Amino acid sequence: MPLNKSLLTVQTGAAVSQGLNVVALVSVGMHPTSGRQRRAELDARAVEQGLRLIHTPATPQHSAHTLDVVHCGSTDTPALKQYAGMGLPHLTILEQPTQNDPLPSLIDYLQTTRADIVLAGMRAESGESSGMLPYLLANTLNMPIINSVAEIISVNQGQVECLQALPRGQRRKVMVNLPCVITVDMAAAAPRQSAFGPGQRASFTSVPVKETADTVRLSWTITPAKPRPKRMKTVKAKTAADRFKAATAKPEQQGGRVIAEESPDNMAHMLIDYLLSEKAISTANKQPN
Repeated sequence: MPLNKSLLTVQTGAAVSQGLNVVALVSVGMHPTSGRQRRAELDARAVEQGLRLIHTPATPQHSAHTLDVVHCGSTDTPALKQYAGMGLPHLTILEQPTQNDPLPSLIDYLQTTRADIVLAGMRAESGESSGMLPYLLANTLNMPIINSVAEIISVNQGQVECLQALPRGQRRKVMVNLPCVITVDMAAAAPRQSAFGPGQRASFTSVPVKETADTVRLSWTITPAKPRPKRMKTVKAKTAADRFKAATAKPEQQGGRVIAEESPDNMAHMLIDYLLSEKAISTANKQPN
Protein backbone atom coordinates (compact mmCIF):
# COMPACT_ATOMS: atom_id res chain seq x y z
CA MET A 1 0.00 0.00 0.00
CA PRO A 2 1.58 3.31 -1.01
CA LEU A 3 2.24 5.96 1.60
CA ASN A 4 -0.08 8.92 1.82
CA LYS A 5 2.33 11.74 1.02
CA SER A 6 -0.14 14.44 1.98
CA LEU A 7 -0.67 12.84 5.40
CA LEU A 8 3.08 12.51 5.87
CA THR A 9 3.50 16.21 5.08
CA VAL A 10 0.88 17.21 7.61
CA GLN A 11 2.46 15.16 10.38
CA THR A 12 6.04 16.32 9.89
CA GLY A 13 5.45 19.85 8.67
CA ALA A 14 4.67 21.45 12.06
CA ALA A 15 6.16 24.93 12.24
CA VAL A 16 8.81 25.53 14.89
CA SER A 17 8.68 29.04 16.31
CA GLN A 18 11.96 30.85 16.60
CA GLY A 19 13.41 31.39 20.05
CA LEU A 20 13.57 34.76 21.73
CA ASN A 21 16.48 37.09 21.13
CA VAL A 22 17.23 38.46 24.60
CA VAL A 23 19.70 41.35 24.99
CA ALA A 24 21.04 42.40 28.40
CA LEU A 25 22.70 45.82 28.69
CA VAL A 26 25.50 46.03 31.25
CA SER A 27 27.62 48.88 32.57
CA VAL A 28 30.66 49.23 34.79
CA GLY A 29 29.78 49.43 38.48
CA MET A 30 31.67 51.05 41.32
CA HIS A 31 32.19 49.68 44.80
CA PRO A 32 30.62 52.10 47.32
CA THR A 33 33.54 51.86 49.78
CA SER A 34 36.71 51.30 47.76
CA GLY A 35 35.56 52.99 44.54
CA ARG A 36 36.98 50.12 42.46
CA GLN A 37 35.31 48.98 39.28
CA ARG A 38 33.03 45.95 39.52
CA ARG A 39 29.94 44.51 37.87
CA ALA A 40 26.94 46.74 38.55
CA GLU A 41 24.54 45.13 41.01
CA LEU A 42 21.33 45.87 39.09
CA ASP A 43 22.86 45.00 35.71
CA ALA A 44 24.09 41.68 37.14
CA ARG A 45 20.53 40.94 38.29
CA ALA A 46 19.33 41.71 34.76
CA VAL A 47 21.85 39.21 33.37
CA GLU A 48 20.64 36.69 35.94
CA GLN A 49 17.07 37.09 34.67
CA GLY A 50 18.30 36.60 31.12
CA LEU A 51 20.21 33.43 32.04
CA ARG A 52 17.15 31.98 33.77
CA LEU A 53 15.06 32.80 30.72
CA ILE A 54 17.33 31.13 28.14
CA HIS A 55 17.79 28.04 30.32
CA THR A 56 14.15 27.18 29.71
CA PRO A 57 14.30 23.82 27.87
CA ALA A 58 13.46 23.88 24.19
CA THR A 59 10.40 22.02 22.86
CA PRO A 60 9.47 20.67 19.40
CA GLN A 61 7.31 23.78 18.94
CA HIS A 62 9.80 26.34 20.34
CA SER A 63 13.53 26.57 19.69
CA ALA A 64 15.99 27.67 22.35
CA HIS A 65 16.31 31.32 23.38
CA THR A 66 19.56 33.26 22.99
CA LEU A 67 21.15 35.84 25.30
CA ASP A 68 23.42 38.63 24.08
CA VAL A 69 25.15 40.71 26.76
CA VAL A 70 26.09 44.14 25.38
CA HIS A 71 28.36 46.84 26.81
CA CYS A 72 29.26 50.25 25.40
CA GLY A 73 32.90 50.97 26.13
CA SER A 74 36.25 49.21 25.85
CA THR A 75 37.13 45.52 25.75
CA ASP A 76 39.98 46.21 28.19
CA THR A 77 37.59 46.92 31.08
CA PRO A 78 38.39 44.34 33.82
CA ALA A 79 34.88 44.46 35.32
CA LEU A 80 33.41 42.86 32.19
CA LYS A 81 35.08 39.56 33.10
CA GLN A 82 32.91 39.45 36.22
CA TYR A 83 29.85 39.33 33.99
CA ALA A 84 31.46 36.66 31.83
CA GLY A 85 32.20 34.67 34.99
CA MET A 86 28.46 34.17 35.47
CA GLY A 87 28.57 31.57 32.69
CA LEU A 88 28.61 33.69 29.55
CA PRO A 89 30.69 32.33 26.67
CA HIS A 90 31.00 35.73 25.01
CA LEU A 91 30.12 39.42 25.36
CA THR A 92 29.43 42.04 22.71
CA ILE A 93 31.34 45.30 23.10
CA LEU A 94 30.29 48.41 21.21
CA GLU A 95 33.69 50.07 21.03
CA GLN A 96 33.55 53.76 21.93
CA PRO A 97 35.13 56.13 24.46
CA THR A 98 33.56 56.28 27.90
CA GLN A 99 32.63 59.93 27.59
CA ASN A 100 30.59 59.33 24.42
CA ASP A 101 26.81 59.00 24.37
CA PRO A 102 25.88 55.27 24.27
CA LEU A 103 22.26 55.84 23.18
CA PRO A 104 22.79 56.15 19.37
CA SER A 105 25.07 53.09 19.32
CA LEU A 106 22.59 50.97 21.26
CA ILE A 107 19.69 52.06 19.06
CA ASP A 108 21.54 51.06 15.87
CA TYR A 109 22.63 47.73 17.35
CA LEU A 110 19.19 46.79 18.69
CA GLN A 111 17.53 47.69 15.41
CA THR A 112 20.03 45.47 13.56
CA THR A 113 19.70 42.48 15.89
CA ARG A 114 15.90 42.87 16.33
CA ALA A 115 15.88 42.13 20.04
CA ASP A 116 12.68 40.70 21.51
CA ILE A 117 13.47 41.52 25.15
CA VAL A 118 15.94 44.18 26.28
CA LEU A 119 17.02 43.76 29.92
CA ALA A 120 18.75 46.49 31.92
CA GLY A 121 19.23 47.64 35.47
CA MET A 122 17.13 50.53 36.69
CA ARG A 123 20.17 52.76 37.23
CA ALA A 124 23.91 52.60 36.65
CA GLU A 125 26.50 52.99 39.40
CA SER A 126 28.81 55.31 37.48
CA GLY A 127 28.52 58.09 34.93
CA GLU A 128 25.29 60.09 34.90
CA SER A 129 23.28 57.39 36.75
CA SER A 130 20.03 59.08 35.74
CA GLY A 131 18.17 55.87 34.91
CA MET A 132 16.82 57.45 31.70
CA LEU A 133 18.61 55.21 29.18
CA PRO A 134 16.01 52.36 29.12
CA TYR A 135 13.17 54.87 28.72
CA LEU A 136 14.94 56.67 25.87
CA LEU A 137 15.58 53.33 24.15
CA ALA A 138 11.94 52.27 24.52
CA ASN A 139 10.73 55.62 23.22
CA THR A 140 13.02 55.60 20.18
CA LEU A 141 12.44 51.93 19.31
CA ASN A 142 8.69 52.25 19.93
CA MET A 143 8.68 49.47 22.53
CA PRO A 144 6.67 49.20 25.76
CA ILE A 145 8.71 49.28 28.97
CA ILE A 146 8.16 47.61 32.34
CA ASN A 147 10.09 49.04 35.27
CA SER A 148 10.99 47.57 38.66
CA VAL A 149 10.65 43.94 37.58
CA ALA A 150 11.36 41.33 40.25
CA GLU A 151 10.85 38.21 38.10
CA ILE A 152 10.02 37.19 34.55
CA ILE A 153 7.29 34.59 35.00
CA SER A 154 6.67 33.33 31.47
CA VAL A 155 6.75 34.20 27.77
CA ASN A 156 3.85 32.83 25.72
CA GLN A 157 2.20 33.75 22.42
CA GLY A 158 4.11 36.96 21.90
CA GLN A 159 3.54 38.24 25.44
CA VAL A 160 5.77 38.34 28.50
CA GLU A 161 4.36 38.12 32.01
CA CYS A 162 6.43 39.79 34.74
CA LEU A 163 6.19 40.28 38.47
CA GLN A 164 6.60 43.98 39.20
CA ALA A 165 7.96 45.16 42.55
CA LEU A 166 5.87 47.83 44.27
CA PRO A 167 6.57 49.87 47.43
CA ARG A 168 6.25 48.18 50.84
CA GLY A 169 6.98 44.72 49.48
CA GLN A 170 3.90 44.48 47.28
CA ARG A 171 3.95 42.68 43.94
CA ARG A 172 1.86 42.98 40.78
CA LYS A 173 1.63 40.81 37.68
CA VAL A 174 2.06 42.74 34.44
CA MET A 175 1.70 41.39 30.90
CA VAL A 176 3.04 43.23 27.85
CA ASN A 177 3.51 42.46 24.17
CA LEU A 178 6.87 41.68 22.61
CA PRO A 179 9.27 43.28 21.83
CA CYS A 180 9.71 45.20 25.06
CA VAL A 181 12.23 46.77 27.45
CA ILE A 182 12.46 45.49 31.05
CA THR A 183 14.31 47.20 33.89
CA VAL A 184 15.24 44.99 36.84
CA ASP A 185 14.78 46.01 40.48
CA MET A 186 16.81 45.11 43.57
CA ALA A 187 13.91 42.85 44.53
CA ALA A 188 14.93 40.47 41.72
CA ALA A 189 16.94 37.34 42.40
CA ALA A 190 20.54 37.94 43.42
CA PRO A 191 23.07 37.30 40.64
CA ARG A 192 25.00 34.06 40.72
CA GLN A 193 28.60 34.08 41.86
CA SER A 194 31.17 35.05 39.26
CA ALA A 195 33.81 32.38 38.61
CA PHE A 196 37.34 33.46 37.73
CA GLY A 197 38.08 30.73 35.14
CA PRO A 198 35.04 31.19 32.87
CA GLY A 199 35.54 34.92 33.06
CA GLN A 200 39.06 34.59 31.69
CA ARG A 201 38.06 32.14 28.95
CA ALA A 202 35.13 34.17 27.61
CA SER A 203 35.51 35.90 24.27
CA PHE A 204 34.73 39.56 23.60
CA THR A 205 33.26 40.49 20.23
CA SER A 206 34.14 44.08 19.35
CA VAL A 207 31.59 45.86 17.15
CA PRO A 208 32.65 49.18 15.57
CA VAL A 209 30.02 51.88 15.98
CA LYS A 210 29.58 55.46 14.95
CA GLU A 211 30.90 57.60 17.81
CA THR A 212 28.63 60.36 19.09
CA ALA A 213 30.23 62.79 21.53
CA ASP A 214 28.17 63.78 24.54
CA THR A 215 28.73 67.54 24.35
CA VAL A 216 26.63 68.24 27.43
CA ARG A 217 28.63 65.84 29.60
CA LEU A 218 31.94 67.26 28.37
CA SER A 219 30.99 70.63 29.88
CA TRP A 220 30.39 69.14 33.34
CA THR A 221 32.76 69.39 36.28
CA ILE A 222 32.70 66.15 38.25
CA THR A 223 33.67 66.30 41.94
CA PRO A 224 33.42 63.74 44.76
CA ALA A 225 30.04 63.62 46.45
CA LYS A 226 29.67 65.21 49.88
CA PRO A 227 27.29 64.30 52.73
CA ARG A 228 23.99 66.08 52.46
CA PRO A 229 22.92 68.45 55.25
CA LYS A 230 20.94 66.74 57.98
CA ARG A 231 17.35 67.83 58.18
CA MET A 232 16.03 69.10 61.50
CA LYS A 233 12.82 67.19 62.09
CA THR A 234 9.80 68.66 63.81
CA VAL A 235 7.27 66.25 65.27
CA LYS A 236 3.65 67.02 64.41
CA ALA A 237 1.56 64.46 66.26
CA LYS A 238 -1.91 64.22 64.77
CA THR A 239 -2.89 60.66 65.71
CA ALA A 240 -2.48 58.54 68.82
CA ALA A 241 0.19 56.45 67.07
CA ASP A 242 2.20 59.59 66.23
CA ARG A 243 1.94 60.87 69.80
CA PHE A 244 3.08 57.50 71.18
CA LYS A 245 6.02 57.42 68.74
CA ALA A 246 7.04 60.97 69.65
CA ALA A 247 6.81 60.20 73.37
CA THR A 248 8.90 57.02 73.19
CA ALA A 249 11.47 58.18 70.60
CA LYS A 250 14.94 58.92 71.88
CA PRO A 251 15.66 62.65 71.61
CA GLU A 252 18.42 63.50 69.14
CA GLN A 253 19.61 66.56 71.09
CA GLN A 254 20.07 66.94 74.82
CA GLY A 255 19.90 70.27 76.60
CA GLY A 256 19.50 73.71 75.08
CA ARG A 257 19.97 77.39 75.73
CA VAL A 258 17.56 80.30 75.78
CA ILE A 259 19.02 83.30 73.92
CA ALA A 260 16.07 85.66 74.06
CA GLU A 261 17.93 88.04 76.40
CA GLU A 262 21.06 88.19 74.25
CA SER A 263 21.97 90.99 71.86
CA PRO A 264 21.16 90.56 68.15
CA ASP A 265 24.84 90.06 67.27
CA ASN A 266 25.30 87.35 69.91
CA MET A 267 22.10 85.60 68.84
CA ALA A 268 23.28 85.63 65.21
CA HIS A 269 26.65 84.10 66.15
CA MET A 270 24.95 81.45 68.30
CA LEU A 271 22.58 80.58 65.47
CA ILE A 272 25.46 80.22 62.99
CA ASP A 273 27.39 78.02 65.42
CA TYR A 274 24.33 75.81 65.86
CA LEU A 275 23.82 75.43 62.12
CA LEU A 276 27.50 74.57 61.71
CA SER A 277 27.23 71.88 64.40
CA GLU A 278 24.18 70.41 62.64
CA LYS A 279 26.05 70.53 59.28
CA ALA A 280 23.24 72.56 57.80
CA ILE A 281 25.79 75.05 56.43
CA SER A 282 29.49 74.80 55.72
CA THR A 283 32.33 76.92 57.01
CA ALA A 284 32.65 78.48 53.57
CA ASN A 285 29.25 80.15 54.08
CA LYS A 286 30.21 81.63 57.46
CA GLN A 287 30.90 85.33 57.14
CA PRO A 288 34.05 86.69 58.85
CA ASN A 289 33.62 88.82 61.97
